[in-house]
Amino acid sequence: MKTPFNLKTFIARRYLFSRKEKTVVNLISWMSLVGIAVSTLALVVVMSVYNGIGELTQTLFNVFDPELLVEPAQGKTFHTSEIAYDELQQTEGVRCVSQLVEENAWITRRQAESIVQLRGVDGNYAASCGLDTLLTEGEYLLKGEADQLADPEAPPVYYLLLGWNIMTRLGVNSMTNTPLAIHIPKRGSSAIGLSMDEAFNNGYAYPAGTFRIQEEIDNMYVVTDIDFVRMLMSYATDEVTALALSVDNPKQLNAVKRRVASLLGEDFTVKDRMDQKPLYYKIFRSERLGVFLILSLIVLIATLNLIASLSLLIINKRKDITTLRAMGMEPHDIRRVFFTEGVLIAAVGVVAGLVLGFFTCLLQQHFGIVKLGANAVVEAFPVAMRWIDFLAAFLVVSLLSTLVVAFTVRRAKI
Repeated sequence: MKTPFNLKTFIARRYLFSRKEKTVVNLISWMSLVGIAVSTLALVVVMSVYNGIGELTQTLFNVFDPELLVEPAQGKTFHTSEIAYDELQQTEGVRCVSQLVEENAWITRRQAESIVQLRGVDGNYAASCGLDTLLTEGEYLLKGEADQLADPEAPPVYYLLLGWNIMTRLGVNSMTNTPLAIHIPKRGSSAIGLSMDEAFNNGYAYPAGTFRIQEEIDNMYVVTDIDFVRMLMSYATDEVTALALSVDNPKQLNAVKRRVASLLGEDFTVKDRMDQKPLYYKIFRSERLGVFLILSLIVLIATLNLIASLSLLIINKRKDITTLRAMGMEPHDIRRVFFTEGVLIAAVGVVAGLVLGFFTCLLQQHFGIVKLGANAVVEAFPVAMRWIDFLAAFLVVSLLSTLVVAFTVRRAKI
């Protein structure tokens, strides 16, 4: 006799939500449900926090990494007069173009020293990246006028914006009134057997401010005026190592990238932020996948509790099974009852876990309940919820639970 499916569902629901019968088996079933809910909650929360940390790190990198970076395909420098520079500035979607000159430099002050990446920038740089809003000390100042009354032929005064770790190594701050010495090796010369003046181009600049963005950036970069770096490198007034572009609409970034690449031709490469730091983004995606797989193993362990709860439930319901068989229910129909019971436990658990995970992340976003510490970039753990994480959690937990339930019911003696 074929039993209607709704009867099996009714019996399974009665086994799970029965108010009259409170046994150890019911308690174990609810413990399995709670275990699935907690593991789902953990999966959603950890992935959301990981997303938040990733987005925060990318945001910090984005201060120094322009939306688009134009570099020569061969060689180190190029002249803006040799390219369609005016057309580039007027390209549809391009908001701002900033000229960059970068070079490794050696900065010394008394007995302190530091090897840095010296980035020379023009007047458009602050508008394109917002570095002027991220200074922890001092002011955004790269170039000043010399005292023309004391010396009419005196060159301009140059200033430096130092990464936090570099400032600490050199023992300076924005109030330091003695200049720092910057040394860059002369092109085509060897330092062996030469004096400092013969082997290096030397210049002096004052510390004007400090930025604290991200460990790698704080430990490497010093920003100054582009004319100062050109002078140290003996570059022409239109010679650059790269161009930094910002766009009007980030959603149109790929379209703008194609337009710029078409305008400049094959002699130049146009890189977005993923192209500028390919290793970082690959590692981030790999770590995210690794975290998800590890948490999925935890979910699998939680779903294994269903084996114990269903096995005990089947043993506890021997009298009911005998009655159902006497009523004409086939063994596979009875197995379907217990299969539905296991699926109900998993379904209630995963839905409860997703709901609790959503509200936990929402509370962290709005109230910052879990703090990072006094010296952190942000006060509380960042959280970024993505629907794909909720969908992946639902599918993984549902699939693992269904497989475990099917395995347990199939092997049960009914």
